[in-house]
Amino acid sequence: MSGELDIFRRQGFANPLGLGQAPALVIVDFVLGFTDPAQFGGGNIGLAVARTVPLLAHARRRGWPVAHTRVVYAEDGSDIGMLATKVPSLRSLTEQAPAGQIVPELAPAAGELIIRKRQASAFFGSELAGWLAMRRADTVLVAGCTTSGCVRATVVDACSHNLRTVVVTDCVGDRAIAPHEASLFDMGQKYADLMPAEALLAA
Repeated sequence: MSGELDIFRRQGFANPLGLGQAPALVIVDFVLGFTDPAQFGGGNIGLAVARTVPLLAHARRRGWPVAHTRVVYAEDGSDIGMLATKVPSLRSLTEQAPAGQIVPELAPAAGELIIRKRQASAFFGSELAGWLAMRRADTVLVAGCTTSGCVRATVVDACSHNLRTVVVTDCVGDRAIAPHEASLFDMGQKYADLMPAEALLAA
């Protein structure tokens, strides 16, 4: 691994973006179905949910903008696209489906944005970028699941919108640890800073 890291260093990757002056917290897809190994969950997702609870409480105390995402498809399947074609079980995540509801311990509060999405990224086809711009956010703190899927897609798009982006490493989870770790490495090299919640709150 050290030899591989040398390649990235020589080529100029992993430069820190740093924290801006106006953070916002985006919590990606922490819904009941993604915490259940019998449905879409497994791995370290449950632990990531638990570690996000104090992060969300801190964001609320500081008055940071907070956005939550859910995957939501129409009951009649009229909005099914390639993601749900690739993973047909996602079609069960409709507005009222129990599996698609945000976990109670992270339930949105008044004034927090809830994004209903049909693709991986929280930004794709949603109002998130404009909502963050209206609140003058310059830094996006990302928690959620899965690290290798919707979290990674959201982080890439946050970077593409020229937002400083921080992956809160102990507040993201995946159903398998190998893709979780590989995705953290990749995001840290190219798109975001990596920080555990404790270091982030101290900063």
